Amino acid sequence: MLRIASMWRLTQWMVPVTALGALALTGGGAVGQERGLVRPDPPVLREAVSGMPRGERQEIRVLTATLKPGDKTVFHTHRFPVTVYILEGAFTLEMEGRAPVTVKAGQAMVEPPNVKMTGHNRSATDLIRVLIFYVSDSDTPFLDPVQ
Repeated sequence: MLRIASMWRLTQWMVPVTALGALALTGGGAVGQERGLVRPDPPVLREAVSGMPRGERQEIRVLTATLKPGDKTVFHTHRFPVTVYILEGAFTLEMEGRAPVTVKAGQAMVEPPNVKMTGHNRSATDLIRVLIFYVSDSDTPFLDPVQ
C-alpha cells in the first residue's frame, strides 16, 4: 500500500513538471492562448555590451525623464551602459566620433560607457518622455559632466 501511495504522489508531481517542460518546448501551446494569460512581447532591444560593473553588489536603477521642446542634456559620459526606452517623442543622441542617432517612441538604445555625448529634443512642439535603465556600483553617479 505504501508503494502505491508513493507512486501516486510521484505521478502527481511529475504530471505538472512534464506539462511545464512541454509548454516550454512548444512555446506555450494552447495554455499560452488562454484568456487572461499575459506573455511579454519580443525584446525591443537585445544588445551585448561591455563596461558592466564588476563589484560584488550592483544597484539597478530605473528612471524617467521628460525633455521639453528644444531641451538638451549636458555634455557628459556614463561609467556604465545606459539603456533608454522612448515612451513618447523622438530623442536625438549625439556621441563624439559617431553620427547622430534618433530614437522614436517604442524604440530603445544603449548609450555606451565612456563616450562623450549629449541628447536633444529637436521638436518645436512635442515632449519627449523616456525610461532609463542601468546597473552600476552603488555610489556611482549617473553621469559625469564633460567641460
